[in-house]
Amino acid sequence: MDADRWLADTRTSYDTVAVSYADQMHGALTGAPYLRAALALFADLVHAAGDGPVVDVGCGPGHVTAHLRDLGVDAFGIDLSSAMVDVARHEHPRLRFEVGSMTDLELADASVVGLLAFWSLIHVPDEAVPTVFGQFRRVLRPGGPLLLGFHVGEESRLKTQGYGGHPMNLHVHRRRPDQVAAWLNDAGFSVEAHLLIDPDEGVPGAVLFARCVP
Repeated sequence: MDADRWLADTRTSYDTVAVSYADQMHGALTGAPYLRAALALFADLVHAAGDGPVVDVGCGPGHVTAHLRDLGVDAFGIDLSSAMVDVARHEHPRLRFEVGSMTDLELADASVVGLLAFWSLIHVPDEAVPTVFGQFRRVLRPGGPLLLGFHVGEESRLKTQGYGGHPMNLHVHRRRPDQVAAWLNDAGFSVEAHLLIDPDEGVPGAVLFARCVP
């Protein structure tokens, strides 16, 4: 899939649904105890690594970024959708949000102590994942923690509508944790743990902890 095409489709789709998506995300973590636990553990790992800036890549409306700040993490967000960033800045005016692409992060080498990508990899095609993980490793300090969240499965589907019935045009990719782990190992990460969430649901989720190998 052409890189410019899938990035443009993702950007346009989330620009279209930004407000509706943000409305649906209000309180989303309240009913997600295992995700909150994963975020709390990630915050502990950041603190143990000496603290410092942490980037939430694909931050959407910023609810996870804000949750990390409540946990004492110096978190900021980056999202491909300028409309999402506008919403995030409006809802969390004291936090930092920027427009950017995970395929080419405008961050200096080894400039963040931790990195989070919570269900933002689901629109990245397989052939682009190594590039994205290479960017993650480049910007992370050696030994820095990485937390990923994603849909579990072995298929991709085209999403044409969502979040309030608005039109969308992008693919949603489901992946096996062992495949994601293999890509991370190839990119220079050490995978430390993963948790399968709602395994009996139609589309389970997974969170995966890794660390940037020095």
